[in-house]
Amino acid sequence: MGKRKAAIDPLTIKKQQLDKIDGMHAMGHPPGLYLYVKGACKSWMLRYSFGGKRRDMSLGPFGEITLKQAGEKAIAERAKIREGIDPLASRQAVNQAAAIARAKAITFKECAQKYIDAHRAGWRNKKHAQQWENTLATYAFPIVGDLPVEAVDVNLVIQIIEPIWTTKNETAGRLRGRIESILDWATVRKYRQGENPARWKGNLDHLLPAQTKVQKVEHHAALPYTDMPLFWALLLNQHGMGALALQLLILTATRSGEVRGATWAEIDLDAGIWIIPPARMKAEREHRIPLSSQAIDLLKRVPKMHGTDLVFPGLKNQPLSDMTLTAVLRRMGRGDITAHGFRSTFRDWTAETTNYPREVAEMALAHAVGNAVEAAYRRGDLFDKRRRLMADWANYATTQKSATEDVVVQTKRG
Repeated sequence: MGKRKAAIDPLTIKKQQLDKIDGMHAMGHPPGLYLYVKGACKSWMLRYSFGGKRRDMSLGPFGEITLKQAGEKAIAERAKIREGIDPLASRQAVNQAAAIARAKAITFKECAQKYIDAHRAGWRNKKHAQQWENTLATYAFPIVGDLPVEAVDVNLVIQIIEPIWTTKNETAGRLRGRIESILDWATVRKYRQGENPARWKGNLDHLLPAQTKVQKVEHHAALPYTDMPLFWALLLNQHGMGALALQLLILTATRSGEVRGATWAEIDLDAGIWIIPPARMKAEREHRIPLSSQAIDLLKRVPKMHGTDLVFPGLKNQPLSDMTLTAVLRRMGRGDITAHGFRSTFRDWTAETTNYPREVAEMALAHAVGNAVEAAYRRGDLFDKRRRLMADWANYATTQKSATEDVVVQTKRG
């Protein structure tokens, strides 16, 4: 701080003169009040002793704080000393508390982004992260996005989800779960404390009707299995990658995304098998699909495109969009059904016209079978039985028969 200089009256000294007298200048009253000068830096200081140690505490910059104001501050701080309080330590504690409060004032939107970034690598695909971001941006951020995450309470959560709880119940349910996860994350990170206001059981269940009471079950529109042979004949008249992809979807009873993302590396035409890796499956488990002779013949007719391993590439060698398959159905005058609905067509045909055990059809659809105990004992995937099932399905689907004729495929159980 430099050596102590003689007391001066800064009100009588021009600022330019202070530039030439660096050091600590005692003001005389109140005791301990100094003007500290070092070059362009000029500030009021309180010098005092506490616990046997000398302390220097800034009271504010010269030019912004007058001598009178600096004196009043010095008197107030010296009063704390008489009460056994160290003014500088007290100020540091206040500043630290303020810094912690500012750190905890992270907004809900910031927490949401941090949560998504932390979990992005563990989600199956980019679309999942986009769904989180889109639903939060549409419904949550306009209401709580800029609020401190610790300020989000039950009333705000209700304000977000209640308007769509009965009209968009599935979306509202997912949104509630996402908000709950973000708030749990914020609690663990010490950005908030207390109960999670987005929790359902024992909380929101008292304020909103259960999803099962208001949810409108919407099944994917499916083609009756009795119409399948005639539909297949009409489908053969369609051209393009979309029509070929739809044919393979029907023959393999797979999902649209599984077909549209199929690669030649996944398919062994000699062995008659298509293996979809876990990353492309909804259940995140590898799915082996036995290919019927019709499916193999179809794949042999699909041209292999240069520059991509996709079986059904679209524009710029990107996977076909789901709308491409929908467009095929619309061109056929069947906008009343969906591509996904053919899985239901296959399942109905299996249940109504064959003797195949239920678990064989469920495994063909890549559904989980039975409870945990049953699954533990069933190590295989019933592949040989599924090969016979898919061959029978392909024979039925691609053979011209009356749409009203009952077709019963006789098979042996077990």
